[in-house]
Amino acid sequence: MNTKFNTPLHIKRQRRLAYFKRYWMLYLLLVLPIAFFLIFRYIPMTYLQIAFKKNNIIQNIWEVPWADGTPFANFIRAYANRDFLYAVRNTVTLNLLDLVVGFPAPIILALVLNELTFKRFKRFTQTIVYMPHFLSWVIIYGMALQLFAPSTGLVNILINRMGYSSIPFLNNPGHWIWTYVFLGIWQSVGWNAIIYMAALTGINPELYEAAAVDGASRLRKTWHVTLPGLRPTIVTLLILSLGRILGSDFDRPFALSNNLVKSASNVISIFVYTNGIKGLQFSLAAAVGLLQSVVCVFFLLGANALARRFGERGIW
Repeated sequence: MNTKFNTPLHIKRQRRLAYFKRYWMLYLLLVLPIAFFLIFRYIPMTYLQIAFKKNNIIQNIWEVPWADGTPFANFIRAYANRDFLYAVRNTVTLNLLDLVVGFPAPIILALVLNELTFKRFKRFTQTIVYMPHFLSWVIIYGMALQLFAPSTGLVNILINRMGYSSIPFLNNPGHWIWTYVFLGIWQSVGWNAIIYMAALTGINPELYEAAAVDGASRLRKTWHVTLPGLRPTIVTLLILSLGRILGSDFDRPFALSNNLVKSASNVISIFVYTNGIKGLQFSLAAAVGLLQSVVCVFFLLGANALARRFGERGIW
């Protein structure tokens, strides 16, 4: 008997060939997504070097000299810019408030919806709370202006009729920050609750039956069964939220901002837009964006390592 074709290496090759013959169509389907990411995600990364070079959009990026003789000159310029430091402060402040106030909101909403016994009312409530997610921030600002304007807003009109003075929700930096956070929660709480609602369906119903046999109330079931079942999902989303602590959307602060609250609304994304696109300082804007991304990656890695240290799975 010829043992040439019975070697472990030959058997392994035969199994691999059989595997690819069976699943080759699945790998063929991956060609387009991989090509998309290579062409539109990874190849453009070669132009990140503009963050280390002089501001020149006419000359070939490979031929542009280093910024002021040192690759980190644009980063030093960013740190020396007072507006950039204010933008970092505002970005961290708003993101921390979104995290502390806004992160528990979809969890609470999912728990409340899970306790509703009337299915029609539950579906109606879910539809109502999901709808704001599909509104643009320009539309939301128009609605906020009708509600919170100092003299013509519905809320301030009601406050004035009760004998109190108007509250500058959109004109005072301190009040604007809380209005910003509240509108963010209102816009996203329903959509973010979908993930937790899906996680709730994966909890074994026998755990609730066992808790009922032990005489646990609804609150006890929520504390000892529901929340532990949601913990992996909560930890994963919390890690991702911490990874975006220095990141900032553009449309939300830009739409809600005005000249009276720029000291609180000028975040990193608006700084990049103002200096990079309007100010034509592309190298400075690229340096700020790269620095922002690197810091977010470190926050993500740190949060994931901390979660694994406390016994959670993390995101990898």
